[in-house]
Amino acid sequence: MDNVTFEKRGQRAYVTLNRPNVLNALNSITIDQLRDTFKRIIDDSEVRVAILTGSGEKAFAAGADIQELIDLVPVKTKELGCKWHDLFNLIENMGKPVIAAINGLAVGGGCELAMACDIRIASENSKFAQPELKLGVIPGGGGTQRLPRLVGKGMAKELILTGRMIGADEALRIGLVNRVVPALELMTICEEIADEIIKAAPLAVQYCLEAINKGLYMGLEEGLLLEENLSALICSTEDMKEGITAFIEKRKPKFRGR
Repeated sequence: MDNVTFEKRGQRAYVTLNRPNVLNALNSITIDQLRDTFKRIIDDSEVRVAILTGSGEKAFAAGADIQELIDLVPVKTKELGCKWHDLFNLIENMGKPVIAAINGLAVGGGCELAMACDIRIASENSKFAQPELKLGVIPGGGGTQRLPRLVGKGMAKELILTGRMIGADEALRIGLVNRVVPALELMTICEEIADEIIKAAPLAVQYCLEAINKGLYMGLEEGLLLEENLSALICSTEDMKEGITAFIEKRKPKFRGR
């Protein structure tokens, strides 16, 4: 898998875009390999958290590979869009947290990829943009939908309509990223966040992600009902009993994901 590398260290999975010569641009092969990699993570019961980053020091991902866009016709564009949406929806709803370690440019599809992740940590040299309109196209990987949900409708419209590139500090201010950290500390901090998540019960993490992701598209009453149902369901798990017992006995819980 030349375009994507995978590594597992304990309960963490590391997924790296591996096309530094083209700033980790996302072509069809890369999208397919990312999908296969994240399906592998879903199926691996040992993996609790994934960290996604780009190789090299310049880019997380610089968006779609322009060479693939030159000869597109409507039907092929639709197929390509479905492929991107399937991958990003898979990442967003896989039931295991994905942390984006953004180590440089995250523009176009690269920004959309980052937005599909659960947590975004950016290095100080990171930059973000949705410049598609300047190429005569629109964001096709979820940018028109996820960006407004993260930063608000007005700011999303400004960024998309102007294609303006913003730095890490502004991305933090508007809520596009969770933290901005020195480049040399990026992976360490992502691993620290991953390790804090790993301490929690796996099913509780999964159900929380489901409640948040699905609840965003519901009214308040529907979202609260979803939360009630998931809360009731989690009470039937062995992990819930272990967590309560460990708290009473003043020891660390040993969660098994069941």
